[in-house]
Amino acid sequence: MNDPRFTDLARVLVRYSTALKRNDRVLLDLTDVPDEFAVTLIREVRAAGAIPVVEVRHSRVTREIVRDTNEPHARLLRDLELNRMRKMQAYIAVRGSDNANEMSDVPSDRLQLFNRTLRPVLNYRVNRTRWVVLRWPTPSMAQAANMSTEAFEDFYFRVCTMDYAKMAKASKALQRRMARADRVRITGPGTDLERRTQDMRPVICAGDRNIPDGEVFSCPVKDSVNGVIQFNTPTLYAGTRFENVRLEFRDGRVVQATSSNTRRLNEILDTDRGARYTGEFSLGFNPHIQQPMCDILFDEKIAGSLHLTPGQAYEECDNGNRSAVHWDMVLIQRPEWGGGEVWFDGKLIRKDGLFVPKDLQPLNPENLK
Repeated sequence: MNDPRFTDLARVLVRYSTALKRNDRVLLDLTDVPDEFAVTLIREVRAAGAIPVVEVRHSRVTREIVRDTNEPHARLLRDLELNRMRKMQAYIAVRGSDNANEMSDVPSDRLQLFNRTLRPVLNYRVNRTRWVVLRWPTPSMAQAANMSTEAFEDFYFRVCTMDYAKMAKASKALQRRMARADRVRITGPGTDLERRTQDMRPVICAGDRNIPDGEVFSCPVKDSVNGVIQFNTPTLYAGTRFENVRLEFRDGRVVQATSSNTRRLNEILDTDRGARYTGEFSLGFNPHIQQPMCDILFDEKIAGSLHLTPGQAYEECDNGNRSAVHWDMVLIQRPEWGGGEVWFDGKLIRKDGLFVPKDLQPLNPENLK
């Protein structure tokens, strides 16, 4: 039986997030997603007059593909997938693995080789197509969120089908302020970090890239980040969970990194030269997302949060940093998480997770729901 919420979600992805038009070619990249939703999504694409190209993946199979990859194999997959991606105008990825740690025992060198080699596919998709990426709700996600499966599904469909057009409108004031700002300072428990964003063009993310969504991101000048930041949410990268990540920067570069798994953290930051520089800074404000669940598509949008990203910069807001790594690390600044402040050019912009200037207050949770 088809859940009517499937249709609502498919319509958001097709009509709003990717704004499909007649004869657009869209790659539907589906991992461990119920057939019923896949069928609903295909039908919605066709109803818009677009052309669906479907890739069905399974996370356990993907693990095996990567586990013993080598350069000739990875290059072959890169060439095939890049050729296909170049024929697309849009991309919708729905990822539903019930084991977020599926890749945890893949050798680090194999995973790094695979990600580095296939990075051009991701870069083309991000910079040359209209795209949206989301997770599919699973019992493991409910467990990570400390919710029952039924309660999490209700939360998931509520947050994924909220009024993103309203959010986009409210985000414009923050985009303008970020565009004018040169110096940004972040303070909080264990955190005092400064950076510059001169001449960067901030980007609003309100349902047209990720679902759920709710952020405006910019990019630090590559060599401008100085100080220390202590993240207070767990983060999952390459199948490994990290807690208490602390990064110390000097002239843009991570010079010291510690966490619950310091060795593995530094292995990832040593993937290439760009992995120790940053490629993104963002303020998150989705009013429905309050707690971390070690899923970055949700956690980076937490109300009252920010994230800083070691690795690759997006071309649409680019400081020139290039890396196979793009790792969003989240700091929540609401009072119950220790509080904190964000300053633009000496002006207080957000305190303890709430925007202070009047033009930004529509982004506060009580106004955005």
